[in-house]
Amino acid sequence: MQWTLVVPVKPLARAKSRLSDTAADAVRPGLALAFAQDTVAAALAAAAVHGVVVVTDDPLAARELAALGARTVPENPRNGSPDGLNAALRHGTAMVRDIRPQSPVAALNADLPALRPEELTRVLNAAAEFPRSFLPDAAGTGTTLLAATPGHDLSPVFGPGSRLRHRRSGAVELAPTAVDSVRQDVDTGDDLRAALGLGVGPRTAAAAARLLIPGQ
Repeated sequence: MQWTLVVPVKPLARAKSRLSDTAADAVRPGLALAFAQDTVAAALAAAAVHGVVVVTDDPLAARELAALGARTVPENPRNGSPDGLNAALRHGTAMVRDIRPQSPVAALNADLPALRPEELTRVLNAAAEFPRSFLPDAAGTGTTLLAATPGHDLSPVFGPGSRLRHRRSGAVELAPTAVDSVRQDVDTGDDLRAALGLGVGPRTAAAAARLLIPGQ
């Protein structure tokens, strides 16, 4: 089964505010872009992935991620303002299904800099067994991937505590082994250290090398 992934990327200037203990304000946009670039590059290299659609209003992110081979689309504004993460995912998914009505679709976080293509394929192969399913993050409270097979809505409910919310929405919680790179999103300095321990992509490695990160 060949999946199309929808990856939301918020404006880089507002991204990764919780990394303030590790990265200065001037550095965080570049770090967030590096996370997204390494995530998208790894996703496009996965055997189970047909393509990646990035939903973003940030022109730099759109340009750089398109250069990797992703299709980029702007967020769908309502009354002149962005609808938020879940609306962006619904918008991206609708565009995918207009083009490939029978495509399985998965929402993937943009902050998975240690992502391994083979581990992502393992998760997507597990997701193919269920109408809707999700993978919890390494912290155990959030979600890094939400999947829907053909004929089923993605119905995202991302946000604080999304693991419980996706479970309550009827999505099956996936538990494949040895997929740490798909679960390790980066919101805090501790998350970044954990991702570096797994081994991050080249853009994140270069960006992180410019930071002073205790314990590394």
